[in-house]
Amino acid sequence: MNIRYDFHMAEGEGEGEWSYSKNSRRPEIYFHETRPVVENAIKEVYTTLHSKTMIIGDLGCAAGPNTLLFISSVISTIVELCKSSGDDYVELQFFLNDLPGNDFNELFRLIEKFKRPNIMGERAHLPPLYYIQGSPESYYNRLFPRESVHLFHSSYGLHWRSQEPEGLEAWRKTYLNEDNIYITKTTTPFVVKQFQKQFHKDFSLFLKLRHEELVHGGQMVLIFLGRKNEDVYNGDLNQLFALVARALQSLVLKGLVDKEKLESFNLPVYGPSVGEVKELVMQSHLFNMDLIKQFEMNWDPFDDSEGDDVEDTARSSMNIAKLIRPALKSLIVRHFGETIIDTWFTEFRSLVAEHLEKEKTKFTTIIMSLKKE
Repeated sequence: MNIRYDFHMAEGEGEGEWSYSKNSRRPEIYFHETRPVVENAIKEVYTTLHSKTMIIGDLGCAAGPNTLLFISSVISTIVELCKSSGDDYVELQFFLNDLPGNDFNELFRLIEKFKRPNIMGERAHLPPLYYIQGSPESYYNRLFPRESVHLFHSSYGLHWRSQEPEGLEAWRKTYLNEDNIYITKTTTPFVVKQFQKQFHKDFSLFLKLRHEELVHGGQMVLIFLGRKNEDVYNGDLNQLFALVARALQSLVLKGLVDKEKLESFNLPVYGPSVGEVKELVMQSHLFNMDLIKQFEMNWDPFDDSEGDDVEDTARSSMNIAKLIRPALKSLIVRHFGETIIDTWFTEFRSLVAEHLEKEKTKFTTIIMSLKKE
C-alpha cells in the first residue's frame, strides 16, 4: 500500500451520492465548533507579524466544500481586522495541500464558484486580494521554503498515518493482526505498539517540518480524530473500524474475499489521546501550546441531538456508512478490488444499524493551537 498515491477521498462525477463532498457535513459542523480557535490564530498572526502578505497552508484539504469554509473565515477575519485598524489590506496566498490522488479538479471547480459574484454583485477582486494554489504532496514531506508560512490549518487529516504501521505491511506476509484492521480487544500488545510507534514517528516529523516552514511567531491550528481517554483499546475509532473489519470478515465467509487478503490489511490510522499529543509536542521543544482540548459529536453527521438514543437507526446507519465509504473506498479498492465495494457497504451499513440499536456512539475530536517558539 502506497499511501501517497493510493489514498484519497472518493470524489468526481462517477461517485455521485457516494462522493466526499456530498457526505462531508461532519467536518462542516466541526468547523463551526472550531472556528473561534482559527479566528483567534489569524488575529494573532495579523497583529504580531505585521506582514503585507500572509501565506496560509490548508493541509489535507480534500475536495469537498469544507476547505472553502476555512478560506472564507480567513478572508472575513482579515477584512474586519483591516477595517478596525485602518491598515492597508493584507494580501493572502492560500496553498491547498493534499495527496496527489486528491481530486484537485473538483476542488478548483468549487473554488471558481466561490469566486463568482454573489447576489449583491460583490466580486472576488475586492480587498483583500487573495490567491489560491494547489499543493499535491504528502504533508509528511517538506512543502514550503524555510520560514515562509504564517499560518497552517489542518482539519481531519492528522489521524491518518504516512503508511501502515512498520512491521505490519502487507508485503511482509506476517499477519500479526489476524483479521483485525485496527486495534481491537484481541489485538496483541506488540501490534498496538506498532500503531503507536507509527503515530509518534509521523506526528513528530510533522511538527519538525512545519516548524522549519513557519516564520517565527507563526501558528498552526490542528483538528483531528482521537480518543477520549488513555485506554488504547477503547477509542471511538476502535469501534468504528471493528465494524468495517466485521463487514470484510463477512465477505470472507461468503467467499468474496480471501482470508489471507484480509489478514494482510491494516489501516494507516491512529486515534491518539490528548495526553499522547501533549507529550509529543512537549518533547519536540518546537512550539508553545496555546490550547488543546477535545469535544464529541455523533457518528451520524446529520444527527445534532444530544440524547443517548438514536431516533431512526436505518437512516442514521445510512448516513454513517455514506460518511465512511468515501474515506475508505480508495484503500479498500486498492487492496481488495473494485467489485466488493457495494457488497461491503451493504454489510457495513447493516452492522452499524445493529450497533446503533445498542448504543449511540460519538467521535472524539482533538483541537490544538500551536505557536512557533
